[in-house]
Amino acid sequence: METSRHFPYGFMQREIISAKDINTRVKALGETITQDYQDSEKLLLLGLLRGSVVFLTDLMREIRRPITMDFMSISSYNKSESTGFVRIEADHKTNIQGWDVILIDDIIDSGYTIRTVRKLLLDRDPRSLKVCALLDKPERHKVDITIDYLGFSIPDYFVVGYGLDYDEKGRNLPYIAAIDISKEEE
Repeated sequence: METSRHFPYGFMQREIISAKDINTRVKALGETITQDYQDSEKLLLLGLLRGSVVFLTDLMREIRRPITMDFMSISSYNKSESTGFVRIEADHKTNIQGWDVILIDDIIDSGYTIRTVRKLLLDRDPRSLKVCALLDKPERHKVDITIDYLGFSIPDYFVVGYGLDYDEKGRNLPYIAAIDISKEEE
């Protein structure tokens, strides 16, 4: 749903996903995960910081079963571009051996980050490992990846809101908006 409104930053163009649509989709994802893991004794939501925080916290409130959460800090972006190089800045604390792990990310772009982190986590012997992303830009994929739980597929827009940012701007917006970085405020 694209709408117009006054935006807090000059580089913002238009809302592409409303807060209401996000809420509806997060509830549906929570119901699906609850059903899929009803027999799991050890379920871990593992968020990639910082963009996934808002999504992960809303999603975990919609999962109707015991869960644990943990985080990893990963760096692969320089302003608006994925560098293709993935660096782990802070690792998770939970020993995931034998756990059902759902890797939570805000947006899948090239796929390098998810592929790299997924490979690392599989070496740590989880019982299962699935990927959950709020957004996916399929036309930007550089590697084959599987997203098990997806919020929305979007065109190749650079976006902010609901945890996603541009140079730390826009994370706190309740909706997702496309931006034009050529109009960045000085």
